[in-house]
Amino acid sequence: MDWLANLFTQTEGVGHIVIIYAIVISVGLLLGRIKVAGISLGVTFVLFAGILLGHIYHSAGIASSVGGYAAPGNILTFIQDFGLILFVYCIGLQVGPGFFESFKTGGVKMNAIAVGIILLNVACCIGLYFAVFYKGGPISGHNSIDLAMMVGVLCGAITNTPGLGAATEACNSIFGTNAPAIANGYACAYPLGVVGIILATIVIRFLTNTSLKESQKEIDNEKAANPHATPHRMTLNATNPALAGKTIMQIRTFIGRDFVCSRVLHNGHVSIPNRNTVINLGDKMYMNCAQDDAEAICAFIGPEEQIEWEEQDVQLVTKHILVTQSAVNGKTIGEMHFSSMYGVTVTRIRRGDLNLYAEQNLRIQIGDKIVVNGPEDQVDRVASIMGNSVKKLDHPNLTGIFIGIFVGIIFGAIPVAIPGVPTPVKLGLAGGPLIISILIGAYGWKLKLNAYTTTSANLMLREIGLALFLASVGIKAGAQFLETVVNGDGIHYVWCGFIITVVPILIMGFIGRKISNINYFTLMGLIAGSNTDPPALAFANQTAGNDAPAVGYSTVYPLSMFLRILTAQLIILLLCTA
Repeated sequence: MDWLANLFTQTEGVGHIVIIYAIVISVGLLLGRIKVAGISLGVTFVLFAGILLGHIYHSAGIASSVGGYAAPGNILTFIQDFGLILFVYCIGLQVGPGFFESFKTGGVKMNAIAVGIILLNVACCIGLYFAVFYKGGPISGHNSIDLAMMVGVLCGAITNTPGLGAATEACNSIFGTNAPAIANGYACAYPLGVVGIILATIVIRFLTNTSLKESQKEIDNEKAANPHATPHRMTLNATNPALAGKTIMQIRTFIGRDFVCSRVLHNGHVSIPNRNTVINLGDKMYMNCAQDDAEAICAFIGPEEQIEWEEQDVQLVTKHILVTQSAVNGKTIGEMHFSSMYGVTVTRIRRGDLNLYAEQNLRIQIGDKIVVNGPEDQVDRVASIMGNSVKKLDHPNLTGIFIGIFVGIIFGAIPVAIPGVPTPVKLGLAGGPLIISILIGAYGWKLKLNAYTTTSANLMLREIGLALFLASVGIKAGAQFLETVVNGDGIHYVWCGFIITVVPILIMGFIGRKISNINYFTLMGLIAGSNTDPPALAFANQTAGNDAPAVGYSTVYPLSMFLRILTAQLIILLLCTA
C-alpha cells in the first residue's frame, strides 16, 4: 500500500497536488451547504477546508521543500493567481453591461450610499490599525505587516473574496516570499461579517422606526406612480380626423409619446407597418407602449377595440429570436430596419432578467432575445439573420475571453508613479483583468469583440476560479492559522472585523433611510450589494417578499464590486510601501 501513502505524502507529485485540491474543494463545498439560521458560507468554506488541510500537513511535518507547504509553493501560487484571474475576469463580464447604466436616475443616489459604506469600511480599517496595532512614532511605529493583515480583516468583514484576492496579489508584489498570510485575518473576520451585515440591517429598521407594512405601501405607491416600467398592449380604432393621411412617424411626433405599432387592419387586410405607413380613418392599430402613455395615446388616436388578429387574412406570428450572430452585435434597432426591410416589428428585448422596450436607439447584444412580430416567412428570415442558434451560445467564446485576459494582464502590469510613494503602483493580476473585462462587457461590440458567455458558463468559470484561489490561499495559510488565532492577534481580528462590518452600515443606512428616503426593502438590497454579500440578499428577499431588494442589490453591485477590489489593493500598494 506504499503507492497509496505516497499519493498523500510525496508533496512534489502531480497526483498528490490534484488530490489535495480535490479534497479541499469537495469538502469545502459540501460543508458550505450547511445552513445555520438560514445562513450558509457557500464556496467560502473552501478556504476553511484548505486551512484545515494545511494545518494537518504542517502538524504532521509533511511539507514541500519549496515553501514548506502541503504542496510546492510555486505551484500553489500559480493556481492561486490563475484562479483569481478567471474569477475577477468573469465578474467583470457579468457586471460590465450594466456598470455604466447603474449611474442613471435614482441609481446615483443609491450608489452614493454604497460608496459611503465602502469608504467608511476603509476608514474603520485604517483607524483600527492605528488604534490597536500602531506603536511608537509616525515612522518607527509603522508596521506594514500588521496593516496588510488588517486589509485581510477588512475583506473578511465585508465578505468580499475578490478583494482578498487583489490584496493577496498586491502583498506578493511588495513583500515577495515574506508576504503575510492575510487570509488568516480574512478567516477570522468572515463568519461575524456575514452575521453582522444582517444584524445591522435589522438594527437600522428599529433606529429609523421603520414599519415593514409602510415600506410595502411605499413600494406599491411607487409602482402606481411609475407605470412607465410596465408594458401595455392594445388595439385602437383610428377615429381622430387629424390622423387621416398621416404616417406613423408623424403621429408619434404629434403625440410626443413613444409606441410601436406592430399591425394595421385596413379594409379587412392586415399589414406590418413601418414608420412611413399612412394611417386612414377606421384603421385598427395594434399598439405596444408604456402603461402610463396608454391613456394619452388612446385620447389622440381613438378608443380601444377587441380584434382577433389571428383570424385575419394574413397569418401573423410572434417569435422570440435569440441573437447569436456576431455581425449584428452592437447595432441599434433602428440600424436593422426591421419594418422597412423585412416587414416585421420588434416589440421587446429580453436581456438576462430584464424586459427592455424596443427603442430605436437600443443596441442589440449577443445573447439577447428579441420579440419579433410579422408574417411567418419574414420572421423566419429575421431569425436566420440574427442567428437564433442556441447550440452556438452553448459553447463559450474562449478566444474572446483569453484575449481579454491577455490585455488585462498587460494593463495591470503598467506601473504608475505616484509622488511620495517609493514603489510604482500597479493594478496587478486582479485590477487589470477586472477593468478590461468591464470595458469589454460594456463596449466590446465597438471592437467587434464577442466575449459573451451564457449565465451558466460564466458561473462555472467563476466558481472554478474562486474555488482554486480559496483552496490555494487556505493551504498556504493553514500552517500559521492556529498560531495566529491562539497566540497571535486572532481575537483582535474578530472584534475589529465586526466593527468594520457594522459601523459603516449603521451610519450610511441611517442616512439612506432618514435623509435620502430610500425604501427600507430597497435599502436592505443596497446594503447587501455594497458588501457583495448573497446571504444578506437572501435574507432581504425573504423579509421583503418582493423584488425591491434585488433592485437595490443590482443597482450598486457593479460599482461596489469594482471599488471593493480596487480599494483593498490600493491600501496595500499605497500604505504598506510607506
